Amino acid sequence: MAGEWREVALEDVAADVTVGHVGPMASEYVERGVPFLRSQNVEPLRINQTDLKFITNEFHGRLKKSALSPGDVVIVRTGKPGACAVVPQALPVANCSDLVIVRCGPELDSRFLAYYVNSVAAHHVNSHLVGAVQQHFNVGSARTMVIRLPDLPEQRAIAHILGTLDDKIELNRRMSETLEAMARALFKSWFVDFDPVRAKAEGRDPGLPQALTDLFPDRLVDSELGEIPEGWEVGKFGDVAVHPRRGVRPEQIEAEAPYIALEHMPKQCIALSDWATGDGLESNKFEFKRGEILFGKLRPYFHKVGVAPVDGVCSTDIVVLAARARAWFGFVLVHASSAEFVDYTDAGSTGTKMPRTSWNEMARYELTLPPEPIAKAFDDFVKPLVERITADVHESRTLAALRDTLLPKLISGELRVKDAERFIERVSP
Repeated sequence: MAGEWREVALEDVAADVTVGHVGPMASEYVERGVPFLRSQNVEPLRINQTDLKFITNEFHGRLKKSALSPGDVVIVRTGKPGACAVVPQALPVANCSDLVIVRCGPELDSRFLAYYVNSVAAHHVNSHLVGAVQQHFNVGSARTMVIRLPDLPEQRAIAHILGTLDDKIELNRRMSETLEAMARALFKSWFVDFDPVRAKAEGRDPGLPQALTDLFPDRLVDSELGEIPEGWEVGKFGDVAVHPRRGVRPEQIEAEAPYIALEHMPKQCIALSDWATGDGLESNKFEFKRGEILFGKLRPYFHKVGVAPVDGVCSTDIVVLAARARAWFGFVLVHASSAEFVDYTDAGSTGTKMPRTSWNEMARYELTLPPEPIAKAFDDFVKPLVERITADVHESRTLAALRDTLLPKLISGELRVKDAERFIERVSP
């Protein structure tokens, strides 16, 4: 089968290969408008819309060369050169900066091309980087990239197999986002807006089971933090959370131990799905346990907070947090990962170029403390959500490992589509 594939240059099977806008952009960003992709938004096989920027329709109209449409393939030039993804249908109109843009011709499937660039073509990207200060992958090198190409139906079959795995990974990611949003919504209702208390004070049904309704008072009282439910207290984060400072030396770390550094932690997402191993670590680290909370203390404004899905070790730029008592886990987690708490730690961080917060600063954060039965009721709601998020993390890692095993074999023609389908049926979760 491999002999039936033909070698072509990308420019010979693409309708167009060009480059996104190059130049200063910060002054053009607006709060809402046309989505504007930068290199940090392009990950291998996925457009990450976290920290997405926007430009006006008028400016978008002037940048016709870098306008994007669903199905376009974008390749990172600087930062992580070669990372490649397909613009999804969820971005019907978009623009971009400093990305190679490929519009596929009738002989080339866009998803097949993205898989090819992220795997087999990686050597081409790495061998064609230019620049002394900051290396980048230029559009000319993209045009001459050699692709071993099967016919279009075969491309689509290969992309479908790999895409089925990636679609499930993406579904898990979106489910995690939904579950996290559910926890935040209930937290806001109970502990920020005090909706059950206000409902009882106004003679309305809070919409909760009677046993839970009975736990909430029916009036608000004044405090140094403003109005709070009667019987609740003003306290500090350190009253309900601890920092289990378990330092480990490099020689104590097993080579296969999961290792989490700041680069493994996503922004504004408690699902931690990426980690390395302890092999080769040369400095002291902190130990963490599955279910503990990891808080990125270096440049806290990056908002990197998540739940550990495994036992392991982490960078000393991460603070390990745990609830003082089991009933307070959900309360501690949602507080620690809230925008308000992150903003507080950022405001109190020290250092100009590399600001850091500290556990002592975090522990001083003032908050409203409910009676423990209410904290436990919230934890009873949050715990299953976190367990589902953690289970999805492990399933997605298994699926990603399967995809990474199949990808180079399928894309190079070494493995037949039917053989890959049978293999997936045997080993997929």
